[in-house]
Amino acid sequence: MEVELTARQVHIPKAVRDLAAEGMKRIARILGKSASASIVFSTQKRLQFVEVTIKARQHTIVAEGKAGTMQSALHKAIEHAENQALRHRDRRMAIKRKPKHEKTLSAIPVARPKARRLQPVADAAGEKPVRAGAKTRAAIAIARKAVAEPRILTSGEAFALKPMSIEEAVKDAEFRDRDLLIFHNLSGDLFVLHRCRDGQLELVEIP
Repeated sequence: MEVELTARQVHIPKAVRDLAAEGMKRIARILGKSASASIVFSTQKRLQFVEVTIKARQHTIVAEGKAGTMQSALHKAIEHAENQALRHRDRRMAIKRKPKHEKTLSAIPVARPKARRLQPVADAAGEKPVRAGAKTRAAIAIARKAVAEPRILTSGEAFALKPMSIEEAVKDAEFRDRDLLIFHNLSGDLFVLHRCRDGQLELVEIP
């Protein structure tokens, strides 16, 4: 995995560089070596901030860590990014294992009488005769999958209270591992950001 380190008014020690390389190797084993990573180190007052952005083939992971030391902040960011990578891998494996056709058909076998001659058989009530050997209809039972109940989200889980740009909404959804986010930008336009079955984020603009 290609890793790019960026320092903003801070110095990155060799121990921190080695820790970042070791963490990215673990994530590369999950997402693949074709993924690329960017790690930004910064400081504010007495806190150290580390932001990790990993771009895979069909997924982008954004994780952030803050602590009193640079090593602790980097450890939190890598741990958060690794958990997201594991969830993304498990989600993709679950989609691949899901069968395409979930409906099955089962028919009741019908025994056909072997009769050489077709003779009319009169009914006891005097109704129309029924021919022996007439075809009978087989009942077909269709097994339908039970529909799962929808998940109910509270307003705090789905709505963003403050206005944000599309880039900020994507980072917030990845950082908080949200599958649905409803937000508005500074102009007041309303958007819906949700995660598809393949793990990609889809943006819907509400007119």
